[in-house]
Amino acid sequence: MREFVITTDSTCDLPQEYLNQHNINVLPLYYSFDGTVYGGDKVIEPKVFYNKMRGGVMPTTMAANPDSAKNVFTKLSNEGYDVLHIGFSSALSGSCSVAATAARELCEENTAIKIIVVDSLCASLGEGLLVHKAVQLKENGKSLEEISDWLENNKLYLCHMFTVDDLNHLHRGGRVSRATAIIGTLINVKPVLHVDNEGHLVPLVNVRGRKKSLIALVDNMEKRLDGFKNQNDIIFISHGDCIEEAEFVASLVKERFGVKDVLINYVSPTIGAHSGPGTVALFFMGNNR
Repeated sequence: MREFVITTDSTCDLPQEYLNQHNINVLPLYYSFDGTVYGGDKVIEPKVFYNKMRGGVMPTTMAANPDSAKNVFTKLSNEGYDVLHIGFSSALSGSCSVAATAARELCEENTAIKIIVVDSLCASLGEGLLVHKAVQLKENGKSLEEISDWLENNKLYLCHMFTVDDLNHLHRGGRVSRATAIIGTLINVKPVLHVDNEGHLVPLVNVRGRKKSLIALVDNMEKRLDGFKNQNDIIFISHGDCIEEAEFVASLVKERFGVKDVLINYVSPTIGAHSGPGTVALFFMGNNR
């Protein structure tokens, strides 16, 4: 039996040190910003990215590159590894489909290798938390197939709760109407959204005021914890360059639920291009999305 490695997309939003520590290869998603294409080895610091957005420079995201997936999978296969790829939600990007196509072509060319692609139906550190669960299972000696089965059976218990500070970015991405963005901005409405069972971003509830929207993230977490309190030894929080508010949410989670470990990191540019500065997202295991 060949050894296997875990791969994922740059949209997993896991810190680079975590990826290095666990030998996780990342397939880059690219984006164009101020006339320059970024992704892979060419990156822009998150704080610079979000400050440019605050200044009115709007990025655009790009279709997944089939060659990136095939090159990574070929390299790992040539090194003697099978692959478990955990992909960005197929409802939000074509990257998972691209990875699945590359995997199928390589496995048809060489039947001795195995590449399994799991559509996470997750985004940002939701995808990252699913990768973390896979890493834990791998370190506990589970096989590629056992981990793949666990992911398929449990991914819809991975809950995403997030709020944004500027409705206009959701309007640009087609998530809310122009009228909703204008009126909501005028009356200081802050939406709380989540990722549904199909992997789409959908509105959950609207609240008035920024602080109330952050508290609402934790309130909605509480509604989903029955039977899952022991499965949240760590929760993940991502943010669009608003670390203080991310830490505020973390403090509420620790105080209310006794969670000790929290991983906080930036929302990556590919997702941040659509959610904007001031996004705060909370990820955990719950009884339903």
